[in-house]
Amino acid sequence: MTLRVGILVFDDFDLIDAGGPYEVFLTASRLRERAGMEAPFEVVMMSPGGKDVTAFGGMTLTQLVDTNTVSDLDVLVVPGTIDLGVALSNEPLLAAVRHLAAESVLPTSVCTGSFLFARAGALQGLPATSHWEDVDGLAEENVSESVAGVRWVDAGDVITSGGLTSGIHMALHVVSRLVDEELATATARQLDMDWSPRPAR
Repeated sequence: MTLRVGILVFDDFDLIDAGGPYEVFLTASRLRERAGMEAPFEVVMMSPGGKDVTAFGGMTLTQLVDTNTVSDLDVLVVPGTIDLGVALSNEPLLAAVRHLAAESVLPTSVCTGSFLFARAGALQGLPATSHWEDVDGLAEENVSESVAGVRWVDAGDVITSGGLTSGIHMALHVVSRLVDEELATATARQLDMDWSPRPAR
């Protein structure tokens, strides 16, 4: 069975927050296909309204799927952003996060994407993490605990991860959780990534 992964992008998102997990899921699928097996993941890139978006630093992404048309995701990835204040005041973006979180079996976030989850009500009463610079601020959101010093926090129904490359580690954890640890380890090796199945740094 192929699992459907949706990666949300929006203006000024951190490119590696989305690109890192993207490469993990594509690489895991390529390894399985190379072995003559079915690809475990299908990746869909989405934006509010399907509009082109420009990542922090200027790279533009086009031909994106409209989040309003997306349903039945197995995994959702919400990246973070440098200008969190702008993102948190962007109601169409928050509405997209609410919609996608409700349509996903396993919502996940990278870096300050956890703040978008919190404002969308997806972290109520759950432990979560974010970039180490923002963990204290996350404690002021509607979470049960803001966890520092880990690459990801698996709260069961939602997974949050720390900054930047922690999203790669978290995505490997998702591969391990939804497929198996052997594929996650092989994917990490293919990516030349020093990965541990434990979330601590």
